[in-house]
Amino acid sequence: MKEWALILGSSSGFGAATSIELAKKGYHIIGVHFDRRENLPKVEEIINKIKSYNVEVIFFNLNAADQKNREYILNKIEEKFNNDKEENSIYIVLHSLAFGTLRKFIDENKEEAINQKQVEMTLDVMANQLIYWVQDIFYRGLFKNGGRIFAMVSSGDDRVFPYYGAVSGAKAAIEAYIRQIAYELAPYGITANAIKAGVTDTPALRKIPQNEKLIEIALMKNPSKRLTTPEDVGKAIAALSDKNLYWMTGNVIRVDGGEDISA
Repeated sequence: MKEWALILGSSSGFGAATSIELAKKGYHIIGVHFDRRENLPKVEEIINKIKSYNVEVIFFNLNAADQKNREYILNKIEEKFNNDKEENSIYIVLHSLAFGTLRKFIDENKEEAINQKQVEMTLDVMANQLIYWVQDIFYRGLFKNGGRIFAMVSSGDDRVFPYYGAVSGAKAAIEAYIRQIAYELAPYGITANAIKAGVTDTPALRKIPQNEKLIEIALMKNPSKRLTTPEDVGKAIAALSDKNLYWMTGNVIRVDGGEDISA
């Protein structure tokens, strides 16, 4: 059985690091990312790094939140699986899509406040897409050997940061979705867990206004006096994908070096 990991948001940050760590363990990688032309050389570096572990790699530079793109990608995966002499299965799915609107709910200038379309887009990309991808993979019969589903969350799910309201709402929602998916897929031997990373210096973090303050606070709180890295998270997800952890599902798992327990 050839086992694959489908990484939504595979070109940077947690998605890229997890792709590399899973490749080290022999998983073949399907990556979905959405990058401009100037970023493609960096994406190619990640692909080459994954290939260096002698696994197959398929990357799609498409918007994962578009229904037609999702259907196209899954059609291509099915086609590949059907044409392969060996049986294939998607064993790991990681939702690491980080694209949302960072605006206040209430701003002195009404035009600068977040609007309905921006709230709905943020929730759709950063939470709802997990449901749609898992549904389609399941109904197409691509989970042939159990499976592991992961979604990236953050401390913003229950805390307030400036401009983070819509993203915070999406993070809280995806935690609820993970619990529901874990409950409904348990009879099929498929687990679902949320990964709550510590403050990590990623492109997504750099887009948050006042991110320097978040970094400063995290460095003060973390017992190891450093930020979490994408590699810390990638290694954790690779370890949590172990088949012996079949009874571990529906959790929010902190990967932060103790940052969140420190006063």
